[in-house]
Amino acid sequence: MMAAGDGELLVEHPGAFVGKRSERVRVSLGRDTLHERPLHGLEQVVIAANGVTLSSDLVRACAEQGVAIAFLSRSGTAYARLMAPGLVGTVHTRREQLLAYGDARGVALAKAFAAGKLGNQANLLRYMVKNRRAEPELYEAVREAAFQIQEHARRIAELPGTRVEELREGLLVQEAHAAKWYWDAARRLVEVPDWQGRETRGATDLVNSCLNYGYGYLYHRVEQAVILAGLDPYAGFVHADHPGKPSLVLDLIEEFRQPVVDRTVFGMLNRGMKLEVEQGRLTDASRRLLAERVAERLEAEEPYHGKRHKLRTIIQLQARRVAAHVRGEAPYRSWIARW
Repeated sequence: MMAAGDGELLVEHPGAFVGKRSERVRVSLGRDTLHERPLHGLEQVVIAANGVTLSSDLVRACAEQGVAIAFLSRSGTAYARLMAPGLVGTVHTRREQLLAYGDARGVALAKAFAAGKLGNQANLLRYMVKNRRAEPELYEAVREAAFQIQEHARRIAELPGTRVEELREGLLVQEAHAAKWYWDAARRLVEVPDWQGRETRGATDLVNSCLNYGYGYLYHRVEQAVILAGLDPYAGFVHADHPGKPSLVLDLIEEFRQPVVDRTVFGMLNRGMKLEVEQGRLTDASRRLLAERVAERLEAEEPYHGKRHKLRTIIQLQARRVAAHVRGEAPYRSWIARW
């Protein structure tokens, strides 16, 4: 069990009890107190272990103070969230969000989400290879991959269409071409023997297990930001609608996968930090270490519109910009991390 950041509490100890004492959250196991912190300033409690018990007093206190309680599986899959009903009771923004899907607002958002993803892919490759000039073949190959990814981002910006459905296929094609360049380059940069490249669900190798767990951890932050911005997490633009699929969360998270999770995971692996899989799953110690490092990354400050903000704050600000965009108040621009 650990405190994951200024605004988050991560509970990873099986069988723990999470309750409320006065105005504080207490995590205990039997008679031992594992952690205690004030409710004030807490934004989210993440339960990432089996057999954890929550008190009704804690649930009520979290609801009254706008603190979400999220649940994460051992593999990193987000499967539930508790929030106060009033936090998701917005109307105007959601109505405009649904209408935006059928006009130029939706087209602009879809292109911005995709371009942001590709821009951050290219910049992360440049960041990872910048100190490897002593390996000229690798250096030039990775720089070329970053250039090609930027070319696909440019083509996305030029796609014709006045509705999302008219450009989605072309957009996904460009994303797929860029992904091949990105993951081929990443495979050369990440010093893990026998890593064959990106796999999503069901992956049992070390690198993909780390990425999937990290993305699941990040998902909760993005989902919370979307909801607090008054948006419907299930009404996306790039990702197609399916029952139970949080399409907008999956759209917005694309901007942050590389600067938050990929950078953290690749750096940990290249520094030889102890990350292990047993029987196709990350060990408990590996999950704790990875969650701690991703949480630290979310606390890091990055330039954002002339100021510096923590990454977790930038996620929330970007969600608010999506909301402002669908309401017609300001254009949405994707956030590209510097390298």
